[in-house]
Amino acid sequence: MTRIALRLLSAIPTLFGVVIVTFLLTRVLPGDPAVFFASNPSMSTDDIAALREQLGLDKSLIEQFWIYLVALFQGDLGNSLTTGQTVMTEIINRLPASAELTVFAFLLAIGVSLPLGLAAALRPGSLIDHLSRLISTLGVSMPTFVTGLLLIYVFYFLLGVAPEPIGRMDPFLFDPPKVTGMLTVDALIAGDMEVFRAAFTQMILPAVTMALFALAPLTRMTRAAMLGTLGSEFVRTARASGLSRRKIIFTYAFRNALLPVVTTMGMTFSYMLGANVLVERVFSWPGIGAFAMDSIINLDYAPLQGFMLVMAAIFILVNLTTDIVVTIIDPRASK
Repeated sequence: MTRIALRLLSAIPTLFGVVIVTFLLTRVLPGDPAVFFASNPSMSTDDIAALREQLGLDKSLIEQFWIYLVALFQGDLGNSLTTGQTVMTEIINRLPASAELTVFAFLLAIGVSLPLGLAAALRPGSLIDHLSRLISTLGVSMPTFVTGLLLIYVFYFLLGVAPEPIGRMDPFLFDPPKVTGMLTVDALIAGDMEVFRAAFTQMILPAVTMALFALAPLTRMTRAAMLGTLGSEFVRTARASGLSRRKIIFTYAFRNALLPVVTTMGMTFSYMLGANVLVERVFSWPGIGAFAMDSIINLDYAPLQGFMLVMAAIFILVNLTTDIVVTIIDPRASK
């Protein structure tokens, strides 16, 4: 508990540092938002100056930061100039879409990487070992947007077995009543299996794209951790004691190998939150990543700052959760 409390306290200066960095990064972006949004040819120089004053861009950098900081402490992330909505509203509406995709992709990656890494460690040099190395190499070397475009070309364009990559839902179906914002979960709650199948099908290709990105570190770490544990002295002692192979592998070796694997899971999930920006753009997924990308293109400061703050908070929460799980697996890790 002490370690968790210390991590929570250490998150405060980290978040404040993120606030400073995000503010400065948005201010060094090339271009002038006032000129960008004043795209009407009839607008004069005075009109653009008035828009700059309205956006607060006429003030000094320190004054702009103070105004932003005060609004942030009041829970105000600003308004999106592109959509006209508050940034908080946009994040609340879009975050469930990103969370649904990321969690599904992460579970898919775990479901494949753990058995694959375990099998590769039990049979080093075998076909399954070479297969795990090949998947790891492909996952590291291929950017997510290239993987996504390749999957679309093969499964949608050539084979025709995947739905059109146009977002979360078939345009001819209606969304289920909103409870969590995750379409598959809300469809199950409403008992609408047709909507569930449609939403699930739309999610397969982008989830596989993100899962391939996560497979590489998870498979390699599982294999390496299991190889190290299987060669340890306590495993040799267990074998000499006549314990069954199954008990040695899952009760002794796998549990001790879980510590670095769980740590890698936390890091990988955090990386996936950043990787979904390009994946959402490729598959027209209306998540928070695509919203941030649009904000960069449109020089819309407030949504970009809100996105980076939310991602930083989620990153800290994921790291804290990882610490808790590691402590449960091995209480000595908290000392």
